Amino acid sequence: MIAIRRLAFALAAAALFVSPAAAQDVGLPIGTVATAVAVEDLDGNAVNLAQFIGKQPVLIEFWAEWCEQCEALSPRLQAAATKYAGRAEVLVMAVAVNQSKRSIRRHVQQHPLPGRLLWDTSGRATRAFQAPTTSYVVALDARGRVVYTGVGANQDLAAALEKAVSAR
Repeated sequence: MIAIRRLAFALAAAALFVSPAAAQDVGLPIGTVATAVAVEDLDGNAVNLAQFIGKQPVLIEFWAEWCEQCEALSPRLQAAATKYAGRAEVLVMAVAVNQSKRSIRRHVQQHPLPGRLLWDTSGRATRAFQAPTTSYVVALDARGRVVYTGVGANQDLAAALEKAVSAR
């Protein structure tokens, strides 16, 4: 538990040192084909990201209920999800750091999130997408190529999804 709290603190501290409007300078390089890994939903069911990646444009936010940047980014995520509904999949990847499925369920009852909420219980997605912190967002085109990455509360997620949807 102490190690988890230290990791949570390190992630939160790292978020403070990254420019809130940073884009395309963190995580997976632009043009990289994303690796589809298996994660879970909050009911413990396996979810293979291959059912989304390479099939349609996808936007993934690495999220935590305790992440202030994620909370501030939430209206932008909602607006982008609404604008691109039916044309892109929005995934909220809950990291398994200092939160539980139960605490996440309680949180989203009061603060609904757009898109599909997934649980990265073993950190597979965090490693595969080279997520440096929470509020990290990756947009993939329909072929599974990275067209955008960024961190912080001031990301233009509608523009990121536009890149993903219009990529050839």
